[in-house]
Amino acid sequence: MIGIIGAMDVEVSAIKNKITSPVSTELAGCTFVCGYIDDVMVCAVQCNPGKVNAALCAQAMIDKFDIDEIINVGVGCSLKKDVIVKNIVIAEDVCQYDIDITALGEPRGYINGLNTIKIETDKQISDQLARIAINSGEKIRRGTVASGDTFIANSELKQFLNEHFGAICGEMEGAAIGHVCKANNIPFAVLRSVSDGGDENAQIDYPTFKKIAAEKSTAIILKYIASEKTQIELTLD
Repeated sequence: MIGIIGAMDVEVSAIKNKITSPVSTELAGCTFVCGYIDDVMVCAVQCNPGKVNAALCAQAMIDKFDIDEIINVGVGCSLKKDVIVKNIVIAEDVCQYDIDITALGEPRGYINGLNTIKIETDKQISDQLARIAINSGEKIRRGTVASGDTFIANSELKQFLNEHFGAICGEMEGAAIGHVCKANNIPFAVLRSVSDGGDENAQIDYPTFKKIAAEKSTAIILKYIASEKTQIELTLD
C-alpha cells in the first residue's frame, strides 16, 4: 500500500477524490482514506502543517495500515536562486533545520537516535517521481529539502539554510515524516512544487501560487500510482 501524506487539504483532496471503494478511518486527529486508484492500494491523509503533526500522522499510518512506502506531497519555498516558483523539487535527502543542540557540542540539525543530520530518501521512488515529472514537461530540481516549524519568509533565513545545509527547498513536514519512516524502515520520498521564494514576498506569492503548485504535485503522484499498476502487471506476467 502506498501512503500519501500532505499537510493541507489542497495537497491531498484530489488524490482522495480519485480513490475508489474508499474507507475512512479517524486516528490521531487525522482522517485516513484508504482504497484503490488504478487497482493500486492507496492511503491518503491530511496531516496539518508542522513537524509534530506530520510525525504523529506518519507513525499512526504505519501502525494502523499495511504501508509499503510513504510519499510526502505538497508545496514548498525556494531556498536557491535557480529554484523558482512552479519548479518541482524531489528530495535526495531531508533535514530538520530547527534542531539546535550546538550548545552541547552537536552540529546544527543533528538528530539523536538516527545520529545524522540528513536523512536520505528512497532512490527508487525518487527516481521514478523525477522521470514522471520530466516526462510531464516539468522543470525539476533535486537536492536537500529542509523542514522546520516556521513558514519561511525571510531572506536571511533562506540564505542560511542554503549555505549551512545546502538546502534548495523549505517546508514544514518532510523531514519529520522522513525521521519516522527511517526509524520504522519504511521507504519514503518527498515531492514539492515551489509556491514562493521563501523571502519577504512569500506572504504575497504563497496564496497566489499554492493551488497551482499543489495541482502540479498531485498530477505527478497520480501518474506515479498509475506507473505502479504497470509494474504490478509486468510482475504478474
